[in-house]
Amino acid sequence: MNTPTSASTPERILQRLDWKVIRRLDGLLQGDYRTLFYGYGVDFADLREYQPEDDVRYIDWNVTARMDTPYVRQYVEDREITAWFLLDFSPSVDFGTQQSLKRTVLIDFVATLARLLTRHGNRVGAIFYGSRIEKVVPARGGRVQVLALLNDLLNQPHLGRAPFTNLTPLLQGGLNAIKRRSMVFVISDFISAPGWEKPLALLNRRHEVLAVRLWDPREMQLPDVGPIFMEDAETGEQLYVDTHDRKFRHRFEEAARLREAALNASFKHAGVDVLSISTEEDLVHSIVRFATLRRQRRIS
Repeated sequence: MNTPTSASTPERILQRLDWKVIRRLDGLLQGDYRTLFYGYGVDFADLREYQPEDDVRYIDWNVTARMDTPYVRQYVEDREITAWFLLDFSPSVDFGTQQSLKRTVLIDFVATLARLLTRHGNRVGAIFYGSRIEKVVPARGGRVQVLALLNDLLNQPHLGRAPFTNLTPLLQGGLNAIKRRSMVFVISDFISAPGWEKPLALLNRRHEVLAVRLWDPREMQLPDVGPIFMEDAETGEQLYVDTHDRKFRHRFEEAARLREAALNASFKHAGVDVLSISTEEDLVHSIVRFATLRRQRRIS
């Protein structure tokens, strides 16, 4: 399967992103990325009693139990941010069109964020997941680290048919591997067996977590193209359907809507912010849209 990045070298991809994505982000965000990264890279400073506007993720439950009153940890900003990318390369991430797969969006997003972070002296690491955790890249800084990470991304194999994805091992791997408080990007389409919500919530207690959800419009709405075979990207199971059937398309869209609602409820329960990126949306617009929403939430 061909992707726009598969024939490129890490150096060429980074040059393309520097020119077409990062320069535009610099202009639109005026170099101020605090709306994306605020709250990350912090060290513990003190404890104080909980106030109604405080973030519940900072409650120290041990002290709260001893004092019988909620206490929160206070942090001071650390100049250095350590960011980790938890990467889902299960079979469904290879869904999309010849122009853009979810995998392609994943690679461009990781390379862009890694470049933005490391050029200011921060460190980035990654955990790769296919049907299991396949690689852990220790957090380091510098352009060489970004190129090495890009090389690993490009060489990550495309999986064939596999058991249905379970994101729990990826999230548990993050809990085990990431010791210092960090910024954690969980990048996936979140098509997974249930049970991942609890480790995501635990990860969010220890770190600042952003869920980056990859999706393709054809997963939400079927085009009217007549009889076709549909194949489950995870299991390879095929189903013959007639997309001329309006009732079938309606049932498909209703099922997609219910999955969307359940997914959003899971993110809300875990207390994580979500950046949804479509295979058909400009990456710059996606990042700026998220930064704007994050800024508005912080002000309000």
